[in-house]
Amino acid sequence: MKAFYADHFVLPLPEGHRFPMEKYAQLRDLVSAIDGVELVEAPAASDTQILYAHDPVYLIHVLEGSLSAQEQREIGFPWSTQMVERSRRSAGATIAAAKTSLKEGIAANLAGGTHHAYRNKGSGFCVFNDSVIAARSLQREVHSKLKIAIIDLDVHQGNGTASILENDSSIFTMSIHGESNYPFQKENSDLDIGLADGCTDATYLNSLLMGLDQLSTRFQADCIIYLAGADPHENDRLGRLKITQAGMRKRDEAVFQYAKDLQIPIAFSMAGGYGKSIDSTVAIHYQTIITAAHFQKKLALRHSYF
Repeated sequence: MKAFYADHFVLPLPEGHRFPMEKYAQLRDLVSAIDGVELVEAPAASDTQILYAHDPVYLIHVLEGSLSAQEQREIGFPWSTQMVERSRRSAGATIAAAKTSLKEGIAANLAGGTHHAYRNKGSGFCVFNDSVIAARSLQREVHSKLKIAIIDLDVHQGNGTASILENDSSIFTMSIHGESNYPFQKENSDLDIGLADGCTDATYLNSLLMGLDQLSTRFQADCIIYLAGADPHENDRLGRLKITQAGMRKRDEAVFQYAKDLQIPIAFSMAGGYGKSIDSTVAIHYQTIITAAHFQKKLALRHSYF
């Protein structure tokens, strides 16, 4: 299984910044020891690929460093050339993982999941929406009739993804999230399942299985992009749910088993994670990679796109 990484492109964040940038390097160190996982440096998404999801004026402002102070505050990062490069690489990693999954069945981005980025603005630590960029890259660069499901299990709704894809019937958006959590102004995914604060394993897993059943009924996906956020975990500072580490493993198993049963290629990203201890967040992300590695045998594809 290939795992694409970009953790050596580091943002220069102010001391005490709450975004856990160091988790990515720690995760790659652990993943490097997993038998059968090949680490690959992420390519940079091109301007053309970014424009599959984003407004040209917004892209120019990001590239030229002309984002306003308010726009930078909404993103949550101060502008820097490193921010631009890391954002390109994070999107490029999901593109590469998605294309690899079509050939090999499964592939990972050890970052990504930047689902709060809208067409014309960044938000919530998200500059470019890697899932939308990757989905549309498959459609424009591999096969125009590919149908893609985005399964977003970050604890925060994928509002940017839902907004960009609201009128795109070729990409199905499914989000299971904390109903009372950020973003407080939700958008309309194709399938939204909002969970109450304090939700535990049984309710979460039942909701996931119900969601996957609805996905099967409503949409025939050729590829899945899965956002495997660590923030539903009970020790997450921002999550407000009570999902145990065992519950998180069962969540990942359910998604990967779904893809395997239906023989659908799957690319996945780490998305959010803000544990009270960074070690707990890294442990959840690592568990996702380990779980995926158990499903790494090549999936038979319904169609040949190569």
